[in-house]
Amino acid sequence: MPANPYNGFTELGIGIGLRIPHYDHILSEKPTVDWFEIISENYMVDGGRPLEILDRILEQYRVVQHGVSMYFGSADPLNREHLKRLKALVKRTKTPFLSDHLCWGSVDGTYSHDLLPMPYTFAAARVTAQRIRQARDYLEVPICVENVSSYAEFHQSEMTEWEFLTEVVERADCGILLDVNNIYVSSKNHNFNPLDYLDNIPHHRVGQIHIAGHSKFEKYILDTHDHPVLDPVWKLYARAIEHCGATSTLLEWDAHIPSFEEVHDEALKAKAFSADRPKAGVAHAKAG
Repeated sequence: MPANPYNGFTELGIGIGLRIPHYDHILSEKPTVDWFEIISENYMVDGGRPLEILDRILEQYRVVQHGVSMYFGSADPLNREHLKRLKALVKRTKTPFLSDHLCWGSVDGTYSHDLLPMPYTFAAARVTAQRIRQARDYLEVPICVENVSSYAEFHQSEMTEWEFLTEVVERADCGILLDVNNIYVSSKNHNFNPLDYLDNIPHHRVGQIHIAGHSKFEKYILDTHDHPVLDPVWKLYARAIEHCGATSTLLEWDAHIPSFEEVHDEALKAKAFSADRPKAGVAHAKAG
């Protein structure tokens, strides 16, 4: 079922990322949008314009938090100050679940500010799962972990990426934020069949799906989020919906951001792939 313990039993529909260029349009026009995703770190502050805007958005719309710096795969202890601020934001937004990436990015308190790929080993899976459980227990909200796009691999890996993802989420008893664009990007960079990935993960744990655009270069593909979703990614999305049913889906568009209408229209294309599937719930904007 698209609503499950890993997404707080929510069926959100089709959402887009809340981005600064669209603030004024959203607040003045109050467009009908199922939900917005925020980058948690942008609002983990004590005050100012970000929280002012967020509170006004929360009056109108459902908001779900997505993080970029938990680094579940790092060996360092979880950052307690980060968790404290994150929990305060969770209480503010009433997010039904939150997500972050299956990656590492810090060593001895020094942060790379990048989503670095994991070595796919059983030892790494155990440590990562333990950190996810610790974060969930402290935050008191379900967690979904997202597969990242990658551009390098470790010789020490003992399994495929999808086997590693499965090992982590089963050990942590958490959800998956399935990014089908990242699957496609990694499949081209590392020469594997993306359908093998999609067909061999625990589909009942998928709490949300990401779609996005990417850029092709001579020797690699880069996850750029700067233009519409390309056809191969839509095909993977269709396969994901076959496996998971109509699942809450978010379009990421983070660079060269066009008008709100263009981004929202691109996101709504996802509805066509769920036409013959169980319907996700629709949470339209409240009356302003």
